Amino acid sequence: MPSQRAVRQPPCMGLAANGGAASLAIMDEHADTGGDADAEAHGLRKVIHIDMDAFFASVEQRDDPALRGLPVAVGGASARSVVAAASYEARKFGVRSAMPSTRAARLCPDLVFRMPRFDVYRAVSGQIRQIFLDYTPLVEPLSLDEAYLDVTADLRGIGSATRIAELIRQRIRDELQLTASAGVSYNKFLAKLASDQNKPDGLCVIRPGEGGAFVRDLPIRRFHGVGPRGAEKMASLGIETGGDLAAQPIELLRRHFGSQADYLYRAARGIDLRPVRPDRKRKSVGGERTFQHDISSGPALREVLDHIVEIVWARIERAQARGRTVTLKMRYADFSLVTRARSVPAAVTDKAQFSAIGHALLEDMLPLPQPIRLMGLTLGSLEGEGEEQPPPPASPQLALF
Repeated sequence: MPSQRAVRQPPCMGLAANGGAASLAIMDEHADTGGDADAEAHGLRKVIHIDMDAFFASVEQRDDPALRGLPVAVGGASARSVVAAASYEARKFGVRSAMPSTRAARLCPDLVFRMPRFDVYRAVSGQIRQIFLDYTPLVEPLSLDEAYLDVTADLRGIGSATRIAELIRQRIRDELQLTASAGVSYNKFLAKLASDQNKPDGLCVIRPGEGGAFVRDLPIRRFHGVGPRGAEKMASLGIETGGDLAAQPIELLRRHFGSQADYLYRAARGIDLRPVRPDRKRKSVGGERTFQHDISSGPALREVLDHIVEIVWARIERAQARGRTVTLKMRYADFSLVTRARSVPAAVTDKAQFSAIGHALLEDMLPLPQPIRLMGLTLGSLEGEGEEQPPPPASPQLALF
């Protein structure tokens, strides 16, 4: 059984909404930073991760002053709808994105629902992108409200990646009346972790030499790519923090986690050599749900698929993705996996078409030979797939602070 010790959140340099710096006490000079040395050997980058705060809900509150200070959920209120985004006022009640709307309403009886306005969110995202491009052409969007920026080349002579992050956040506040959180570090993995550290409206900096110590105390569930089941499996092996993970030999990780092992091994040491790629193309957008109890009845499967469609379509809109292939995935009770896909001549452009294709794939598989424990739906063959360009050449270094 894994230990039940309390997991300490790693400290971080933070800036409050008014810009005042908090104290930094993240590591001593004798801490083990072998991962950071490896990163330095390959050349440090200066990476900012910007994550808008409750983006969809914040846009709704901005555009309708009557909603400010109220718990707001973006999404339909019907029995089959899910929450696409929740304001921080709603999150205090436990309301989260991808949650069924009926459950959200039970958690927060005063919850105000607003239907998504993706055209508006895309337009605002474009304005944010233009702000980014004023500081670097190396912008890798992850979604409408999230992006990596490589500011290693100091195009405007600002002299500090942290100062660039401050300027971007201030411009988003002044020009768009929205707030963003930022993480600044020397690779993408750490910058993304940092942006989540002081949310909302916060800034966190992980300097060279600090990544190993930061990751060491990090709860394993905070590692990007480690889901609930992955965290549960790690807990069964006694792995609860980055330090626990770093203590495991690579052979053990490969035995238990297969192709993900090398990523986990490097991440536990604060290593991430991926460049920021402004031309990176998604291969697919999707989502899946693992059931608490295996299911096999047609009505239950159709209802689950409706929920998955709502969740995945919100992700598709958020990523501004358009594709021609819909794939349904199901994992049976015996852990065997089956997928079915259907392609259409032109890109899927609306949720109704996406849902109809998904349901047609499901109907073709009914009745199931055995109950399933997982269902997933993906949109692939995305427009622009396969058009990646080589990364730009290395640029002169820019100070983090």
